[in-house]
Amino acid sequence: MATPAAGTVIPFVRHDARRGMFWLRRAYAMFRAAPLRWLLLIGVYYGIVALAELGPFPALGRLAACIFKPVFAVGFLAAAWAQERGGKPALADLFRGFRSNLWALLPLGIVFLVGMTFAIAATTVVDDGALVALISVGEEPSEEVMTSGRLQLAMLFGIACALPTLLALWFAPALVVFHDVGALTALGASLRAALANWRAVAVFGLAILFYGGIVPALGGTLVRLVDEPVGRVLAVALLLPYMLVFLGTFQIADYVAYRDVFHADEPPSAGGDQAG
Repeated sequence: MATPAAGTVIPFVRHDARRGMFWLRRAYAMFRAAPLRWLLLIGVYYGIVALAELGPFPALGRLAACIFKPVFAVGFLAAAWAQERGGKPALADLFRGFRSNLWALLPLGIVFLVGMTFAIAATTVVDDGALVALISVGEEPSEEVMTSGRLQLAMLFGIACALPTLLALWFAPALVVFHDVGALTALGASLRAALANWRAVAVFGLAILFYGGIVPALGGTLVRLVDEPVGRVLAVALLLPYMLVFLGTFQIADYVAYRDVFHADEPPSAGGDQAG
């Protein structure tokens, strides 16, 4: 599956802002072509994460989930790669990262863990640790922090601090596996490509925020207006399927964006469905 590069410099192309929505539309078209198979992969992956975090050592489980995140990301990349070439996403694809460049993928997980830990810890300068307490031990913020807007500001500040790590890691698993490069080379190439495509990345990020954050939040608010028993049924019946479709599309979008940025000269294989 890996295609060794001739050198450490990995070429990429720059796209305009409209490409960000194309990545999402194309990913949704691929999900729609094999929804049950993608839902199986999503369900198994998040089931593994939940079991790890709810086990006898939840802290170690969360640590492992962070470190192995890029390894499982390769599984979704492999499933999308197979589908684009006329195959079908298979459960075995989810574990492909454990057989492909594992020792280069694990450092990416450590970078993710360190970067996210730093981003969350940095929010203490904004809200005196309220967000950290909420995430780590579930401690509810004080009324003063909630009404002052400091918690919301801390969240935005944390996202800003996490952005360099997220951009460096976005394409890195695909570069490690498909280009057969080391972790540092993959991180550098991913960050450069993401920054060069900042317009498309910004549109993509805003779309993810809208479909993955605002829409579910609005739906949840509307559901809470209904009587409690009925509201819970509606939440499960409407929001859960929606979020599963969103998560499946989001996972596929990583592969679509990677292909479009690093292999723009290669048309999709005949087996892949086209998105308008």
